[in-house]
Amino acid sequence: MLHGLWKLTWLEIKIFLREPLGAFGSIILPVLVFVVVGRFMGGRLPSRSIATSEFVRVGLPVFVSVLIALSGVLSLVTIVSIYREGGILKRLRATPLRPQTILTAHVLVKLVLTAVTMALSVLAGKRYYPINMDVPIFGFTMALLISTWSILSIGFVIASIVPTARFAQPIGAAILYPMIALSGLFVPLPSLPPALQALARVLPLTYAVSLLQGILKGEAWWAHRGDVAALTLVFVICTALSAKVFRWE
Repeated sequence: MLHGLWKLTWLEIKIFLREPLGAFGSIILPVLVFVVVGRFMGGRLPSRSIATSEFVRVGLPVFVSVLIALSGVLSLVTIVSIYREGGILKRLRATPLRPQTILTAHVLVKLVLTAVTMALSVLAGKRYYPINMDVPIFGFTMALLISTWSILSIGFVIASIVPTARFAQPIGAAILYPMIALSGLFVPLPSLPPALQALARVLPLTYAVSLLQGILKGEAWWAHRGDVAALTLVFVICTALSAKVFRWE
């Protein structure tokens, strides 16, 4: 089983990298946003403000990390829809590989690509970012992988109900990107109306942003155990739901 999982994962990575636009959007674009926006804002702010700017120091890295996670999810939704429409999922289901193995391979591919994009962002940041940041690289990467892992489960639900590959990415974007506005990244949750606060509390991106911000600021993991628990709960619920509604053909 593990041998088949690793072979399928490696195959999916090679297939993904053969599509230049997909690789650019998922790997290169978030790094460019991080560097270009950071340098643009850094050049416009006085040096004293750069060191204390919450957005440049915390907001922008977290925002780019969220983009990395969401691009991985949208890529997953699109690929699964293409595979279903082309009959590939039907053929894979007929192989000795279990359905769980096939889905796990897709998750592993997105987690690997997330880690690679995060590593490139760190390397680019050390060379081109306008302020010096002492980033807990391992902890922040783990927080991003946990967040991506949770949000990927929402991608499986979307991929389960999207009828065709043509509409997969637009529908996924319409569902996922509005979550950024309610995540607390740009507008503090207490400033939102009560109804939107209640909605934000059930969205995984809210807990992902809280976890990423806390780890980036050097806070202890124990202080964000609630965020990790919420992201895990989202994964469990969405995985169970997608197992019920997922269509292989």
